[in-house]
Amino acid sequence: MNAMLAKLTSKNQLTLPKSIVTSIPKTDYFEVEVENGRIMLTPVRMQQADAVRAKLDALGINDQDVLDAIEWARKSQP
Repeated sequence: MNAMLAKLTSKNQLTLPKSIVTSIPKTDYFEVEVENGRIMLTPVRMQQADAVRAKLDALGINDQDVLDAIEWARKSQP
C-alpha cells in the first residue's frame, strides 16, 4: 500500500484514510506508540469491562471508592 497523508487538526485529531481503515479489522481503539520517530497505531479490541475500568481510572475512582459506594447504597435501602 502506498503512503498517504493524514492531517493533524488544531485539536490533535487525525482522520485516517478510508482505504487504510477498511484494510484492518473494525476497531474503535488503537494502541499508540512512537518508534524511531514514527507514530505506530495498533488496533486494540477492548472488552466492555476494560472500557469501564479505564473510565474509572481516569476519574480517579479506586476499589475502595466502589466498595464504599456499595456499602452506602445498601444502607439506603428501606
